[in-house]
Order: sequence, then structure tokens, then C-alpha cells
Amino acid sequence: MSKKSERPASNPEQSWFAKGKSDNWQGLLSQVAARFDREYRGEAFAWPEEVESMPIFLELASGALQAKTVSPFWQIAKPQKNQRCLDIGCGVSFLIYPWRDWEAFFYGQEISAAARDALNARGPQLNSKLFKGVEWAPAHQLNYEPAQFDLCIATGFSCYYPIDYWSTVLGEVKRVLKPGGHLIFDVLNPEVPLAEDWAILETYRAGEVFLETLAEWEKLIKTAGAKVARKQSGDLFQMYKIQYV
Repeated sequence: MSKKSERPASNPEQSWFAKGKSDNWQGLLSQVAARFDREYRGEAFAWPEEVESMPIFLELASGALQAKTVSPFWQIAKPQKNQRCLDIGCGVSFLIYPWRDWEAFFYGQEISAAARDALNARGPQLNSKLFKGVEWAPAHQLNYEPAQFDLCIATGFSCYYPIDYWSTVLGEVKRVLKPGGHLIFDVLNPEVPLAEDWAILETYRAGEVFLETLAEWEKLIKTAGAKVARKQSGDLFQMYKIQYV
């Protein structure tokens, strides 16, 4: 399991908001956790008729939309052998992506208890050496030692939170990354044709979707003391590989 820092241990549900942040974060975190719990448990979402008539809903129902929502982080920063990698918002990625081929040590962090439980149950069976366990906590609370990781990954969830939340997340990532390490994260690009309709879908699954411009995200990266090493556009999301300077 992951190496913990000296922060006091407590119930995750009681400690998620202990830093005096906005009460709005608690509502957002709860909504997002519930959205992904339902997805990983295979529970159905309720859709109004006007949403079910949208072309993007047909893509969702057929499974075609799934490929458009995945950011292939390994294309811009493939984990290397013996690197320590933290996947924030990991879902069940250790079961899907070729971590065993990469031979990199996998540490996960996830807000969905359903995903956390599934991965902690199956991960050690697949590779008990590489799999270092999944912690149940939100992205702004990284309970790890400073400079513990070579690579951090945070894809698939940035749009559910406002920019000020991500300012805190980027600060925490900086703390746990080794000097010279990288963070890969993705953001919803509001300029792509699918963005608005996808945001409408997600409001019925997770609540508000924050449509920030790429310029605002790149401003945040600079403010956080990092630079963009590489970026890659997709059907919905743009990936950034950043390095703190």
C-alpha cells in the first residue's frame, strides 16, 4: 500500500473538507462521487425525453461515445519501468491499461468507493508487486510524502470542479512530485463541437459542468508555477503534460 505522510489519520468522509475550503466543494465532491459510484455499479441514470432524442445520447447508448471521452495519457507520457506513478481519479484503470507491460508502480486515488473497492479487490491478483493500492480521497487531498512520485495522472474529471479547486489540486500535485516529474491532466475543450451536448448529458449524471476556456486553464498552469511540456487534442478533451519549474 502507499506510503503515508505524518498527517493525522481520520475517517475520509470527515477529513475531506477539514481545510476550511468552500462549502460548495463538499456538494460538488458528493455529486461526483455519487455519479461514478452509479456508473461503476452499473446503475441506470434517469434521462428526460429531450436528452434521449439528442444524437450524442445515441452515441452514449451504443457505446460509441466512450472512446471519445478517454484521454490516452500514455501517448504523451508513458510510465517507465520502476517509476512511481500516482493516478488521481483512477477509476479501474489498473484493470484496463497495460500497467503490467509498463512495469511501473501504480498508486491510485479515487473518490468513488465502488471503483476503489473493485480495484483493491482485483489489483493485487493481477500484479501484487506493481499494484500499490487505491486510497479513497478527493484530488485536493493527496496523503503522500513530498517528492514521492515520478509521474502523476489526473484525467476524466477536471470539468466537474471550478478553477479555484484545481488551483489547490495543482499545488498538492507539486508537493508530491519529484523534481523534474510530470503531471498529465485533461480538460474539456469548450470549442469542440461535442462539448456543449456532452456537458448537457453530464448535468443529468453529475450536476454542473464547468466550461472553462483553454486560455484560462493555461493561465492556471502558469500561476501554479508550471509550464506546458506538451499538449494533445481529442474529440472532447485536451491533454496537458506539465512540469513544475
